[in-house]
Amino acid sequence: MSTTIANQLAAAPISWGVCEAADWGVQLSPEQVLGDMRELGIKATEFGPLGFLPTEPSARAAHLEGYGMKAVGGFLPVVLHDQAVDPLPLVEAELKAFSVAGASVLVLAADAGTGDYEAHHEMDESQWEVFGRNLQAVVDLAAEAGILAVLHPHVGTMVESAASVQRLLETTAAQICLDTGHLLVGGTNPLDLVRLHASRVGIAHLKDVRSEIAAKVASGELGFVQAVKNGMFVPLGQGDCEIGQIVGLLKEAGYKGWYVMEQDAVLESAFDGAAAKTDVRASIDFLLGL
Repeated sequence: MSTTIANQLAAAPISWGVCEAADWGVQLSPEQVLGDMRELGIKATEFGPLGFLPTEPSARAAHLEGYGMKAVGGFLPVVLHDQAVDPLPLVEAELKAFSVAGASVLVLAADAGTGDYEAHHEMDESQWEVFGRNLQAVVDLAAEAGILAVLHPHVGTMVESAASVQRLLETTAAQICLDTGHLLVGGTNPLDLVRLHASRVGIAHLKDVRSEIAAKVASGELGFVQAVKNGMFVPLGQGDCEIGQIVGLLKEAGYKGWYVMEQDAVLESAFDGAAAKTDVRASIDFLLGL
């Protein structure tokens, strides 16, 4: 298993605290993050938030190539539920960078439009209708460019709760980003989801979670950023997400996509980058040791 996983292994800048959300701690430079990835032997990465890497497509591709890094794709928050917002121009602009860099997966979040991930949201019937149309339009647009667009259930977005994830699966044909951590925080058991819907997984974001802290986020007792600061996300194998079983089920189902290591982190200072790198190394060791 380890050889297969090594070929499918990727990282993401969020593990080094690089995030698009407002007030999300210290933001490290691409040089430090990509340099750390290279030292860890990681050969593939997601782009990170808009503005982390160069915006111009060829410059972005060249930046990754300079570190010997393959582009997996990236995370893009897009408003999909609002009749007054057309998501296609933003997506189309980003797809150009994906194509030039050879990236294969566009990870969409159903952006609530708040600029952060602190509040819980649910869509009404009319919003679900708009969401479904827009999601399919984005999936089709990406497919024309040879790129797979998937929907990422994510804390603080319009698709977070177990009910909304279930409705997403039942009422759309879109593939999903299996983010083990965000699913668990939102109330979905990621292992059960894989058992029932492995064929819908287009990319896997692997993170592990301390369920006792996640429960406080779900109840509203703790905000998302504070929960991350309190250590809600931990290296793979050290939390309650049953990562080993999830990877085993995906393998049995014939999953050939990326396993992206993602421990959402908030850095208080640049010195915390060393700890972030250590956590990613622990996750690599866990996956290769399965």
